Amino acid sequence: MLTSRERVLYALNHEEPDRVPIFFGTSGATTMLAPGYDRLKAHLGIKSETQVIWRGPQSVLMDEEVLAWSGSDGRPLLSGPAPAPLARDVSENAYVDAWGSLWERRPDGLYYEVVDSPLYTATIDDLDRFPWPDLAHPSRFVGLREKAKAIQDAGYAVVALSGINPWEQTFVSRGMERSLFDLACNPDFILALMRKITDRMKAGVIKLLEKAGEYIDVLITGDDLGMQNAPMMSPKMYRRMIKPFHAELMSEIKKRTKAKIFYHSDGNVYSLIGDFIEIGVDLLNPVQVSAGDMGDTARLKREFGNRLAFCGAIDTQWALPYGTPDDVRAEVRRRIKDLGPGGGYVLASVHCIQPDVSPENVIAMLDEAKKAGRYPLNTR
Repeated sequence: MLTSRERVLYALNHEEPDRVPIFFGTSGATTMLAPGYDRLKAHLGIKSETQVIWRGPQSVLMDEEVLAWSGSDGRPLLSGPAPAPLARDVSENAYVDAWGSLWERRPDGLYYEVVDSPLYTATIDDLDRFPWPDLAHPSRFVGLREKAKAIQDAGYAVVALSGINPWEQTFVSRGMERSLFDLACNPDFILALMRKITDRMKAGVIKLLEKAGEYIDVLITGDDLGMQNAPMMSPKMYRRMIKPFHAELMSEIKKRTKAKIFYHSDGNVYSLIGDFIEIGVDLLNPVQVSAGDMGDTARLKREFGNRLAFCGAIDTQWALPYGTPDDVRAEVRRRIKDLGPGGGYVLASVHCIQPDVSPENVIAMLDEAKKAGRYPLNTR
């Protein structure tokens, strides 16, 4: 019987463990949103105060009792908040984040949404005067090495959140439409902005790896590049404008740790997968199977499975919210059949499980993963 950590490492090294590993609650990309999580805990009879990792979408930090019940093979490692002069609460339904963006939640809404981007009208000269957060501040990493070691000693994979998402932070700070316009028509500015953001993220992840890199098994990175049917920009533009920053960050990470690099992007990023592999991505998440070319998971495995592992693929657009428990079980079997042979697959939902997913369907997903995911696979 393998430990959870051994199970994850086998899979990420493209070897078959005893069963397909599960990531449930291991990061902000593999957890649940608060209202659905509260319903699950009530269903399980677990009473605790829910902690939120990221206030915007209400992603939760799961209780150890829930993680153990689920069979999740990883445990999250979170750095502390960065000193940030602009961060503040505005009201119960509004706050300014560490980068200066104003988020608000409508009275009837679930998510906080960006309503004011601080660099929307900025020029290059303004970037030197902007009060950036200090992602490398020592206070963020106090006790992190000891916590990571404790997770490993308990037999779980250490899954560290790195804060690496330079393009996503760019369009939050600048505004999505303005950032896409800048890629085509104002490249000097967007490159200068991404340089500022990348430098701060690089400093933060270097400090993280100096403190705890020895005990990190999986390092979470990401940048949302996909829409439902295609990437946000052409592959040519990605390679010219954004990929160099990604390559620089991945190189700095690889120099300092043996951890596998987990890269998160929603949407149809099929045409960029070769680029991800080239820059050193080891594990692609969330495999949004409802988005264009990402739905053919057998093809993804056939074309990329010897060079890339996959995490996710359990559909959150239809199967989990609208299917029956039997539909969810069938979805789990299909994705294990496509992605599991030879290792290289960590089962998870496609991004966070939303509040419209019933506890019964969450339970069906996890139960079937443990049943159908046993090697040698038999998913007929």
